[in-house]
Order: sequence, then C-alpha cells, then structure tokens
Amino acid sequence: MQVISANILSDIFNVIRNYIYNMSAPEVYSIIIIVAAAVIFIILEKLFPYTKGQKVLREGFFDDFAFYTIAQSYILSILIFSVIISFVDNTTGLSRYRLFADVPIWIQLVFFTVTHDIYIYFMHRWQHHNKWLWRIHEAHHSNKSIDWLAGSRSHALEILINQTVEFLPIVLLGSPPEVIAYKGIISAVWGMYIHSNINVKTGWLQKIINGPEMHRWHHSTGKGRNRNFATKFAIWDWLFGTAFLPENKPEEFGLKTYFPAHYISQTLFAFRSFKKVKSKDN
Repeated sequence: MQVISANILSDIFNVIRNYIYNMSAPEVYSIIIIVAAAVIFIILEKLFPYTKGQKVLREGFFDDFAFYTIAQSYILSILIFSVIISFVDNTTGLSRYRLFADVPIWIQLVFFTVTHDIYIYFMHRWQHHNKWLWRIHEAHHSNKSIDWLAGSRSHALEILINQTVEFLPIVLLGSPPEVIAYKGIISAVWGMYIHSNINVKTGWLQKIINGPEMHRWHHSTGKGRNRNFATKFAIWDWLFGTAFLPENKPEEFGLKTYFPAHYISQTLFAFRSFKKVKSKDN
C-alpha cells in the first residue's frame, strides 16, 4: 500500500512539474498566490477555528487534495479549454472580433465575477431541487469536516459544466489570456475562504460578501443545507429569500445518507439507479 501511494505521489509530482513548466507568467503567479492563500488559511484555521479540534489531515484529505484538486483539475482543464471551448470558438469564430480586448482588465474581472456568480447562485439552487443535478452535486456535500480544502470536492461533471460556463465567455469575447488566470485566482481563493474553518464575524458585510458564517451552514445536515446558495456574493441569498444565518453554529456537516469514501467510487456513485432496492421481507 505504501509503495502504491509513493508511486501515485511521484506521478502527481511529475504531472505538476510538467504542467508548471508550460505555464505562462500569469498562470505561474496564480499558482503561487493560490498556494500561499492555502497556507494562510491553514494557519488561520489553527489560530481562529470555527470548529475547534478539527484536524488538518482530516478524513478524505488525500482524496480531496490529490484526486480532486490536482488530478481532476488538470484533466478537466485540458478537456474544457482544449476540447470544448476550442470547439465552440472554432465553430463560431467569435473570439476573432476581440470585443473585450480593449476593456480594462479590472472591469472585465468585475463583470465576469458578478455575472458568473449570478449563474452559480441559480444553478446551485436548481441542483438542490432537481434529483438529476443533485447526483453531481452531492459529492460536494459529503465532507464531514469543512475546511479550506473541502470546496474542491466536486463531481467532474459539475466542474465541467460550471467552469465551461465560467471561462467560455472570457475566450469568446476576446479577453487577454491573463484574465482567465486572474479569474481563476478569484474563484479558487474565494472558494477556500467560504469553506474555511475560520471563526469569522463580518457583521453587516455578510449581507453582501459571502463567507464561512453562511456557507458552513449550507454544508450542515440541518435546515441550512437547502439555504445559502451564494458563493461569492451573499446578497443573492438575501435578495431572493434563501439566506439562513442563526446565532448558533451547525452541529454536524455532510450527508445524512450513505456516500462512498474515495474518489473513484464517489464519481461513479452519481450514476447509480434511482430505483430503491426492495428488502427481502417485501
């Protein structure tokens, strides 16, 4: 078992090294910023824990880090950019008009962040109310310990859909390549923040900017699970009546039903039959 784990880690390291070697400068900077943010969140989780006593190397850490964060992200990035987005762009030819080429980058980032966040809010809400979409979202709710890394656990199909919607407009509108890298930083760091095990008290700001205060309730097994659908801007939940922020803290996180423990079985579990297995007594 140790030999297999060592080989897996070695393969992952080689993939990361080759991937970074072929990166542009903005992409390299984005990786550095994301890694630095992860380290900062780990430290803050230890200093100001929301749930005291929660371990850094908690259950599912290896799967979330090695398989979801690194392996799955790497494979899906190739599929999303080199296959899907490339096909759409080659078919439509929209990027050649370079509609956003001269728009200041900071305005582009604000525009793409807000518009994608509105999409994510309604898509996320739909996933909780549609049995088919819930199948590719439940993995995200399966962690029993919520921390900076927990947000990375998402089914491949869910990431494929959401990140295609996120980055396709950037390419088709002819934005500079660095906009993709900077938008990736925003999504990654904000995702780590809202799932982090940090006891944050932002007061009135939580009405606008989303954080652990509300999103950790969304990962609970209680009433808050079907509330707080926003990711970056909590204002959507307050505007559309789905906000949930009581004074107390959730007692339990995860799913109330069975869910597999490891990446491959978790991925395949989404395709199980909807038919309930009858007991032998019936």
